[in-house]
Amino acid sequence: MDKVINCFSKRPDAMARLICFPWAGGGSIHYARWGKILSSIEVFAVKLPGREARAKEPFFQSMEQIVDEIINVLLPVLKEKPFALFGHSFGAMTSFAIADTLKRVHKLEPIHIFLSGASAPYSEMRIQAPNRSDLSDEEFLQWMTRIGGTPPELLANSEVVKLFLPALKADLHVVENYRCDRPDSPLLSCPVTCFDGKQDMPHDLQAWKDISSGDFTVQMLPGAHFYLKDAANEKVILDYITKYLEMAEIDYL
Repeated sequence: MDKVINCFSKRPDAMARLICFPWAGGGSIHYARWGKILSSIEVFAVKLPGREARAKEPFFQSMEQIVDEIINVLLPVLKEKPFALFGHSFGAMTSFAIADTLKRVHKLEPIHIFLSGASAPYSEMRIQAPNRSDLSDEEFLQWMTRIGGTPPELLANSEVVKLFLPALKADLHVVENYRCDRPDSPLLSCPVTCFDGKQDMPHDLQAWKDISSGDFTVQMLPGAHFYLKDAANEKVILDYITKYLEMAEIDYL
């Protein structure tokens, strides 16, 4: 468990768990911090190979590898109490892939799924999006500068770039090769909330409505692709998550 999950604050009496999936090239620390803020929720932040304490492990090459590892680790504890999923960008795709397998194979589903900064994987906008993982390092850094969210001084530091660029490209390779069909009927029944930055490139958020028969909500917040790093936006997101998981817990009981 500790190899794959970062949990800063273990809360055995928490009403629910929030399982968070990193953005492309990201680690677990950003979300693990949330565990110190959300007093009624236990936060599990996923650690992928090729970064942090797993830096010496090879990157995963497919979404199937990610899903298999995470579910093998989490399945025993997912039956203990209600759980929700949160993912931004690449993490949104991972959240959906996990939810899809949990429901189809194990008959489990989250009480809420929070998806941020990404089009649904079967949407035309996602399918037509240009691949970035094959760009040269110079072109890739130019693209990162355009989308924002990474301090310019880091992008200008060649030693720092060498550390994070391989993980970022590896994750993008995974998501660019991840394919699934638009559901003929909703797979899930839980509520779905999509967050996005108002100044980010457009995403087909409405396409996510097809994954569940539950309530569907879109929350647009100020900022570009990494709008969720802003302290004010983070507070809005965490207040929203707390409110809806507490409401879901009442329904669950």
